[in-house]
Amino acid sequence: MNSVSKLKQSLGLRYVIVVVIANIIGSGVYKKVAPMAAELDSSAWVLIAWAVAGLITLMGALCNAEIAGLLADTGGEYAYYKKIYNKFFAFMFGWSLFTVIQTAAISSIAYVFAQSLDSIVNLPQLFPELAEMSIGGIFYPFAGFSVKLAAILLIIILSWVNTRGIKTGAGLSNAILLMVFTGIALIIFFGMSSKSAEISQSIQFNPLSNSPVTVSALFTAMLAAFWAYQGWYSIGFIGGEIKDAKRTLPKGVVIGVFIVIGIYLLVNATYLSLLSIPALNEIYQSGNQIAAVEAVRSFWGNQGALFISVLILITTLGCTNASILTGARPYYAMAREGMFFAPVARLNDKQTPVNSLTYQCVWACVLVLSGSFDQLTDMVIFAVFVYYGATAAGVFILRYKMPDADRPYKVWGYPIVPAIFILFCVALFLNTFYTRPREAAIGVVLMLTGIPMYFWFKRKQDK
Repeated sequence: MNSVSKLKQSLGLRYVIVVVIANIIGSGVYKKVAPMAAELDSSAWVLIAWAVAGLITLMGALCNAEIAGLLADTGGEYAYYKKIYNKFFAFMFGWSLFTVIQTAAISSIAYVFAQSLDSIVNLPQLFPELAEMSIGGIFYPFAGFSVKLAAILLIIILSWVNTRGIKTGAGLSNAILLMVFTGIALIIFFGMSSKSAEISQSIQFNPLSNSPVTVSALFTAMLAAFWAYQGWYSIGFIGGEIKDAKRTLPKGVVIGVFIVIGIYLLVNATYLSLLSIPALNEIYQSGNQIAAVEAVRSFWGNQGALFISVLILITTLGCTNASILTGARPYYAMAREGMFFAPVARLNDKQTPVNSLTYQCVWACVLVLSGSFDQLTDMVIFAVFVYYGATAAGVFILRYKMPDADRPYKVWGYPIVPAIFILFCVALFLNTFYTRPREAAIGVVLMLTGIPMYFWFKRKQDK
C-alpha cells in the first residue's frame, strides 16, 4: 500500500446518475408501503405521501445542487459546511455520518438483503437460545442472528470490492441497476395488467377507519417514504472524483431524483392496486413479510414470490454497494485535515481510501447487531434531515457571502423553495421526537458524541 494523496477524477454524467439512483433505490421501494398504509389507512393518501415526500426530496436536491455546483469537492457536505459555517459544524456532520447516518443506512439495507436471502434459502438458525438476551431491553444482538450474520458478511465483501477502485464499485452499481430497472418494469406492467389488479382501489381517499388523516400521521408516513428516497446526497461525497464536478454533479442529482420519483409512484400504485389496505396492515403487523413479495405473489403465485425476492436481493446488493462506495470519502477528507483517525487518510495503490472503508465496515457491522430495520431507518432519517436543512440554509448564506461567485446552477424557485424545505426539516425533526422518541434519542446521543471527539482531534491537530 502506498500513500497516494489525491483521488482521481474519472466519473462522467452517466456514472453520476447511476450512483445517485443506486444510492436511493434500495429496500424502501419494496417494504415501506405497508407501514405507510398502516399509518394513513387510505391508499390515495399513501400515494400523496409518496408524491409529497418526492417533491420535498427534489427541493432538497435542488438546494444541494446549487451548493455542489459552487463548492464541489471530496467529502460532500463536510467540504461545504466548512465554507458555509465552520470546521466544528462540518466535523459534527462527518461524525454523524460515521456514527448514524451513513453506517446505519448501510446496515439497514444489508439487513433487508439478508432477510431476502433467508426467504429464498432459509438460513439455519444460529444461537436461538440467546435470542432474548438484550442490552438495556433495547438492543437484541442475537435475535435473528443468522440474518444479521449474512448482512455482516455482505458489508465485509462489498467493502473489499470497493478497495479495488472507484470504477470497479461504480461499474458494479451500473450492472445491478439495469437488472433492477428491468425487474421493477416487469412488476408494473404485469401487475397493472393482471386480473388481480383493481386500479380504483389505489385511489381511495376515505380512510377505512373513518378517522380523518392528521398532519402528524402524514409526517410519520412520510418518514417511511423519506427512507426510500434517502441517499441522493451521497453523490457529493465523491465530488473530487467527478469530471467537471461543478456542472456534472448538479445535473446528475436532479435527473436521478426525477427518475426515482416517477418509478416510486408507478410501483406503489401497482402495490396498492393488488393489495387492499387491510392486507397491507396485516403485512405490517406480521413484522416479517414484505409488501412487494405479497403483491407479486397475488398474480404470479409462489414463482412470483421467488422472482421478487431475488429482485430485492439484487436491489439491496446494489444499494449497499453504492452506499459503501460513497460513504467512505468524507472520513478520508476529514482525516487528511487531522480531524479523524490518522490511518483513514491513506489511499492504496488503486487510489482508494482503504482504511476509511475498513473503519466504516466495522461500525456498520456493529449497528447490524444493534437493532431492527425500522428502528435503524427512522434513526437515519431523523439525523439526516438536521443536515438537509443546514444545506438548504447554506443557499441563503452563500448568496450573501459570495454574491458574485460563478454558480453553474441556481436553485429554481429561490427563495421560496429553500425556505419551504427548511421549514419542513424543522417540522419533521419535531414530529419524529413526538412519534418516535426512542429512535430520535438514540440518534441525538450518537451525534453528540462528536463534541468531545472534535476537541480531542483538535488538540492532536494543534500539537
